Amino acid sequence: MGTTKLGEKLRSFYRNRWLVLVAAMWVQSMAGVGYLFGAISPALKSALGYNQRQVAALAVAKNLGGYVGVVAGTASAALPPWAMMLLGATQNLLGYGWIWLVVAGKAPPLPLSMMCVLIFVGTNSATYFNTNSLMTCIVNFPRSRGPMVGILKGFLGLTSAILTQIYAVLHTTDQAKLVLMVAVGPALVAIAMMFVVRPVNGHKQARPSDKKSFTFVYTICLLLASYLAVVKLAQDFLKLSDNVVNILTVILFVLLISPIAIPVTLTITSKVEELSVEEALLSEPLTREASTSSQEEDAILSEVEDKSKVIDSLPPYERKNGRPHLGDNFTMMQALVKAEFWLIWISFWLGSGSGLTVMDNLGQMSQAVGFKDVHIFVSLTSIWNFLGRVGGGYLSEIIVREHGYPRHIGLAMAQILIAAAHFLFAMAWPGTMYISTFLVGLGYGAHWAIVPAAVSELFGVKHFGAMYNFLTLANPAGSLIFSGLITSTLYDYEAEKQAHQHHQLKCEGAVCFFVSSLVMSVLCVVGAGLSLIVVHRTKRVYADLYRPVCT
Repeated sequence: MGTTKLGEKLRSFYRNRWLVLVAAMWVQSMAGVGYLFGAISPALKSALGYNQRQVAALAVAKNLGGYVGVVAGTASAALPPWAMMLLGATQNLLGYGWIWLVVAGKAPPLPLSMMCVLIFVGTNSATYFNTNSLMTCIVNFPRSRGPMVGILKGFLGLTSAILTQIYAVLHTTDQAKLVLMVAVGPALVAIAMMFVVRPVNGHKQARPSDKKSFTFVYTICLLLASYLAVVKLAQDFLKLSDNVVNILTVILFVLLISPIAIPVTLTITSKVEELSVEEALLSEPLTREASTSSQEEDAILSEVEDKSKVIDSLPPYERKNGRPHLGDNFTMMQALVKAEFWLIWISFWLGSGSGLTVMDNLGQMSQAVGFKDVHIFVSLTSIWNFLGRVGGGYLSEIIVREHGYPRHIGLAMAQILIAAAHFLFAMAWPGTMYISTFLVGLGYGAHWAIVPAAVSELFGVKHFGAMYNFLTLANPAGSLIFSGLITSTLYDYEAEKQAHQHHQLKCEGAVCFFVSSLVMSVLCVVGAGLSLIVVHRTKRVYADLYRPVCT
C-alpha cells in the first residue's frame, strides 16, 4: 500500500504543472546566450584580429539568430516538445562549439561570413527553447499568462549573469572558456529538461494556492536579482578570495533551484483522493494534436470572452462595417495596414534596437573608458534587464487594470530611461558606466514585457504568433542600423585616428562612442514620442477593454 501511494505521489509530481514551469524557468535561464555577446566579443576580436565593423557584423548575425523564430514557430506545430528542446540543444552546441574551437585555436580560422553563420546557428537555438517554454506554459497556465510569461522572460535575461558567475569560479583569464560555457551550458540544461517541459493538462490543475505559489516565485526572482547585483558589485570593488567566490556561487545555485519547493510541497500535501482524481484527468490520451488543441481552446476562452465584451461596447459606427477594429482579432495582413501597428513597431525598433546596440558593444565601451574587467557590466545589465522585464510587466498591468490607460505610457517611460543612458554614455563622467547600464537594462527589459502584451490586446491573440515574430525583427533591424552602420563606423573612424599610437585598430577614450550615443539618445526620445502617439490613438480601446476594473 505504501509503495502504491509513493508511486501515485511520484506520478503526480512528474505531471505537476508547477514542475513544468520550474523546469521551463531553468531552461530560460540558459536561453539568453545572445546577451553574452558583449562579454565574448573582446575574445573574438582578439583571437581573430577583427575590427569593430567586423565585430558588429557578428553582432547582427547573432541578433538575427536570436530573434528570427520563424523556423522554431513552424516546427512547434509539428514536433513534440522534447524534439524542440533537442533541436535547440544541437544547434547551440554546433554553433557556439565550433566558435570555441576557432577561438581556442583548436580549429582553423574561418572567413567572417562563416563565423556569422555559426553565431546565427548557435544563437537561433534560443528560439526553440523560448517557443517551447512559452507555448507549453501558456497551455498549462491559461488563466495566469501574464505572471507566467513575465517570469519566463525575466529568467531569459539572467543568462549572462549566471554564466559569468560560473566563469568567475574557474579563476581563469582564458576568455575562450567563457565561449565553451556558452556552447555547453544551455545544451546540457535543455537535454536534462526535454522530457519535463511539455503540456500536462495543466488547465485542470488550478488550485487556490496558485496565488501563493506565484508570490513565492516572484520573491525568488527579486532575491536572485538583488543577490546577483550585490555579488557582482562586490566582485568588482573588493578583492574576494577564491573560497568566497565559490560560496557565493553555491548560494546562487540554491536560489535557482529553490522554486522546486513548490511542486514538491504541493505533491506532499495533496491528499490521496485528490491524487486519484488528478490521475484520472491526467491519464487522458495526450496526442500532440488533440491535447494541444483542446488545451489551447481552454487557454484562450477567457480572452475570447473579453474580446467579445470589447466589441459589444464599441459604438455602432465602428461595428457596422464588419472590418476588424483595435481590440478585435486581426490577421497579419490586416495588422500591417494599421497605423498603430507601425507606430508600435518603429517605436520598438528605436528603443530596443538602440538598447541592444549598447549590450552588444559593452565590452568595447567599457574598455574605451578604462575598465579592464568588461564582464561586470555585461552581468549587471543582464540583472537590470531581468528586473526591467518583471517590473515593466507589473507596472504596465497596474496602468491598464487600475487606471484603464494604454500600456504604452510605460513604454514611453522606458524609452526616456534609455535616452538618458545614451546621454550618460556620451558624457562618460566618472561612475556613469554603472548608472547607464542600469538604465539601459531596465528600459530594454521593459520593452519585452510591455510590447507583446499591448499587441495581443490591440490586435488579438488568434494570429499573435505571426505578429510577435514580426515584432522581434525590430531588434536585429535596430542592431543593423545602430551597431552595424552608425556605432561601428564612428568607432573605427576614431580608432584609425589613434592607430599610430597603439599600432592596432583600437579606440580609447569617451570620443569612441560620443557621437553614436548622442544620436541614439535623440532617436530614443523620438521613440518615446511615437509611444505617446500610440497612447493617444488607443485610449478609448483600453478604456473599453478594462472599464469593469477601472476605478
